[in-house]
Amino acid sequence: MVHIGNEWDALLSEEFGKEYYLRLREFLKAEYGSRRIFPPMNDIFNALRYTSYSDVKAVILGQDPYHGEGQAHGLCFSVKKGVQPPPSLQNIFKELKADLGIEPPTHGELTSWAKSGVLLMNTALTVREGQANSHRGQGWEILTDRVIEILNEREKPIVFILWGGNARAKAKLITNRAHLVLQCAHPSPLSAYNGFFGCRHFSKCNEFLSSRGIAPIDWRIT
Repeated sequence: MVHIGNEWDALLSEEFGKEYYLRLREFLKAEYGSRRIFPPMNDIFNALRYTSYSDVKAVILGQDPYHGEGQAHGLCFSVKKGVQPPPSLQNIFKELKADLGIEPPTHGELTSWAKSGVLLMNTALTVREGQANSHRGQGWEILTDRVIEILNEREKPIVFILWGGNARAKAKLITNRAHLVLQCAHPSPLSAYNGFFGCRHFSKCNEFLSSRGIAPIDWRIT
């Protein structure tokens, strides 16, 4: 069974026993056994592993993992050190510099964000090589929606950062007025000029957290 290694194990234990997840598990066994699937199996739950429930200050939602060799490692928008940052991530770095003056890093690994309290979660956690959205509708969305619902129920404020239509569709799950929802266009080159650039979500996030007595996120990438 799944072992994340923090509070999420208990919070999601019922989900991991439900019929939809058991079906998803069988699907994944077959997929990993017969095709190239990303991320590597041990990295599937890295978003939850790096950012435990109590540590979440902000949530950035992605759609599904990168589907190229060596890119995905379980954190949305992030690629491992040594891998060229994809265009969407490069645009995120441009907005980060414009908003907070943080220079673009020499790599695209966002693990330091995750450890600073940013849950970097895709709505589907696996994908076939070269086939975007190929694991959509297999059950992942039920699980990741449940993660959002659990966080929505939390009293301590969280900032939900929703970039693009897929992420923005999840806004309906965030009903607790203690939280802040920030929405805009996706950082993809196709849409970044339609409202992503200039959104200032990084500084707005930290201003909100500070106003609630919560230490701001260190958005520097180390």
